[in-house]
Amino acid sequence: MGLILGGICPAQSPVPSPVLWADAVAHAAKTAPQARIVVLDIAGGHVLAASHLADAARTLAAPGSTLKPLALYGLVSARRWDPGRRIACDRKLYIAGRSLVCSHPATGPMDATEALAWSCNTYFAAVGAGLGRGELRRMLAQTGLLSQTGLAPGEAVAAFHEPQSRDEASLALLGVDGVRVTPLELAAAYRWLALELERQPDSVAAQTVQAGLSDSASFGIAASASLGGVPVAGKTGTANSGPGTPSHGWFVGLVPAQHPSAVVVVYLPAGHGTDAARAAADLLAHSPLKKSAP
Repeated sequence: MGLILGGICPAQSPVPSPVLWADAVAHAAKTAPQARIVVLDIAGGHVLAASHLADAARTLAAPGSTLKPLALYGLVSARRWDPGRRIACDRKLYIAGRSLVCSHPATGPMDATEALAWSCNTYFAAVGAGLGRGELRRMLAQTGLLSQTGLAPGEAVAAFHEPQSRDEASLALLGVDGVRVTPLELAAAYRWLALELERQPDSVAAQTVQAGLSDSASFGIAASASLGGVPVAGKTGTANSGPGTPSHGWFVGLVPAQHPSAVVVVYLPAGHGTDAARAAADLLAHSPLKKSAP
């Protein structure tokens, strides 16, 4: 299974929590044996526990909707997007021959928080269509998503194709084309996001993304993650290697939701984001956060 205790820096975590995290990861891996699972300490930036760490370092896959919070935070911070803007969605979206049908319930026009909670592709396709040349690369690079993390030997490096059209920009921001990352890179990027949310919690960008991620894992598209009994702010993602190929699934969460101490990443080589969220719930149900809850 490739279970890792304390990652490559066990000396940095003398407290017993890495042992408990390793137990939780081992439990989740029994029901999702192919999952690449990473639990990353937010304060120290080291791996607390992992399953298939070597694969998590080398696997490159389209991140799907897990890219949306990172892009939204960058755009709202730069005042390049008004999070109060509402966009209607009929749940039918086709871009460059690709079907990107929304799975959320029928609803009225959504603002940024609602669109993030329900992972509305129509909303974020509109966000992507307004990107300037090189803007998405710059935003993602600042999170660490496009570079090696140093968390494991033999890491692959994210692949990024610069969008050449509005359609390509939308597909890239939706995380389905032009971008491939490793589970370790995604964990590092969400650690960056968690530190940003903590650094300026009163900013419009932080409040928008925090609310969207919390709602997503509470009652939105990633609600399965909350079944573990630990408050979590997180995002699912589903993508594939191209039209007609099998899908893979992601879940990335900040736990606990309000004052996160860890990033949890679950990547399933075959499956959907909802499957990854359920695996994350299984992990959290046996985590030290659950064990320490009153």
